[in-house]
Amino acid sequence: MSGESIILINLLKVKPGKQDALIELLKQNTDTVIRTLPGWKATRLIAANDGTGVVIYSEWETAAAVEAMRGDPRMKAYFPKIIELGSLDSIVGTNVEMFGNRAA
Repeated sequence: MSGESIILINLLKVKPGKQDALIELLKQNTDTVIRTLPGWKATRLIAANDGTGVVIYSEWETAAAVEAMRGDPRMKAYFPKIIELGSLDSIVGTNVEMFGNRAA
């Protein structure tokens, strides 16, 4: 799987009425911290239509880059702010298969 991105998916369960505040916090952190970190490729934020959650889908060059991000002092200061707005679960993996529409 050489050349494959490492995928980090964070699932955040949001406290009632806090989804917009969480999304703003995530946008700010992505713009000011995540974009500056070595090995970062892309991030997509996905908001639940019912306001109960947010998914962060990020691509990284290596698993070591993900671990370095988690250990960055700016990120360590950021995580408690997330917990004020909801809970966080995450998984790190690689793309196994992609499905989609194919032209006939």
